[in-house]
Amino acid sequence: MKKIALYTMMLIVAGFWGCVKDDTYPGAKLSPYIAIYDIRAMYKGQDIQLNAENMFGAHSLRCLVVSDHRAGNMPDGMLVVQDSSRLAQRGIAIPVGAAAAQYEAGDSVIIPVSGATLTRRDGIFQLAGVSAAGIQVISKNNPLPINRVTTNKIIANPEVYQSTLCMIVKGGFDPLPGPGDVLSGNKLLNDGFGDIPLLTDPESDIANVQMPVLANFRSLVWMRPGTGGDFVPELRVRKTDDITTLSSTVEIAPIVITGFLADPAGLTDNNYEYIQLMATRDIDFAVTKYSLVTTNNAGASTPTGIPQNGWATGGLRTYKFNLTSGTVSKGEFFYVGCSTKLINGTGSTSISNAKWIRSFNYGSTAGDDFGQKTGNLLANSGNASGMAVFEGTVVTKESRPVDVVMVGQNGQILSEGANQIGYRITNTDWYDVINPISLASQPFFRSGTNTLSVSYVAGVFIKLGGEYSPALGRWMKARIQINTKLTTESQLVDIEGEEATKLR
Repeated sequence: MKKIALYTMMLIVAGFWGCVKDDTYPGAKLSPYIAIYDIRAMYKGQDIQLNAENMFGAHSLRCLVVSDHRAGNMPDGMLVVQDSSRLAQRGIAIPVGAAAAQYEAGDSVIIPVSGATLTRRDGIFQLAGVSAAGIQVISKNNPLPINRVTTNKIIANPEVYQSTLCMIVKGGFDPLPGPGDVLSGNKLLNDGFGDIPLLTDPESDIANVQMPVLANFRSLVWMRPGTGGDFVPELRVRKTDDITTLSSTVEIAPIVITGFLADPAGLTDNNYEYIQLMATRDIDFAVTKYSLVTTNNAGASTPTGIPQNGWATGGLRTYKFNLTSGTVSKGEFFYVGCSTKLINGTGSTSISNAKWIRSFNYGSTAGDDFGQKTGNLLANSGNASGMAVFEGTVVTKESRPVDVVMVGQNGQILSEGANQIGYRITNTDWYDVINPISLASQPFFRSGTNTLSVSYVAGVFIKLGGEYSPALGRWMKARIQINTKLTTESQLVDIEGEEATKLR
């Protein structure tokens, strides 16, 4: 009975407190700082004056300076700041006249913005009416985040990236810089994802810097007038240290991998798999020899464990085709693989009229120099597989390919520790022998940043559609995986036509 009475009393008390209206939360305190993201979200096409009400009780920004006027390549009079509040990095420009030059990148500042006007001028979000006298520098030389961004993302969403510091990795120029070519003026930068202008003031300290063949560019994203009243993004480096040269020489891949059929229709893959490639120059294979090696790391493939000799491991792990006869023209597709020369397995269209440089029955014949006869050149298990092209016909564990594409991630393919063993890569649109950010060595697939791979998809021809420039020795549009469903009636144009790799 006592328990019932106690329970009833608790319900009455709970009901009383539930009916009491209280708009306060004991101990709560409004932050004096507002995120740049929230300020910019207020802009609806019209200028707006900031105050405590529309800033939710805040009155200041707490952010990092990303502009640096010392080299003379920043927009005049603009202090540019960014923050990463609200899980979103955003920037904004603050016109403070000559005082902008007093601040350096990495300065942590508090900026009173109550009473300032949020506006957009020449495509740039700005806070007008901020007094430089009220800006307080809290600390200096703070590290700035490395925000690696591809040019296509900036081009697609310039409002997101404007007034922020972005790292463009593996950027190059078209046309290729010659001796004496410098950055001064408006240059078109390409990182394999798109073209974007890089503007360098002819009077700046950066103007006479030699144009690199390949480099990282840490740049401020700005805007400039486009066509029809629109504004388009451009990049501005702040100082010479914003440019990290990766290469001063051009490496041209003579052959690139453009597609493959790893899982043809029918009950068996045996002698129906093939790899599609493209020559970036005229090649007489009797004169200039190459080789193609495939790897299959399915659980049953032997020898098991880490491939001790990399691409030259042999057994059921790697299989080699020597390309020593025939000719191919620049821009022409050619094929290596099965002797059946059918587009999609048993009973499908013959593509024997395509350019086949090397084909034989790998199910009944051992590879050239290494590789046991096999029913599968490439794994269908989800474990990693892949293909690589080499100059010459001698391939060892030290050989570096001229192009390589990997499929999947799983399996024992890379050893741990300082002396790594695995499948070597080369500099491509997907892979880097040297980490482009840290500059650390990463010569193997799955080491460092070399983690990109084709996703295994059953029953399709996988196109690797991209755009390669032999003149520049780089991918102007990085390869993307295009899963192309084939039937028994499919024709050669279905794998060589629309969306296939092209030369620029």
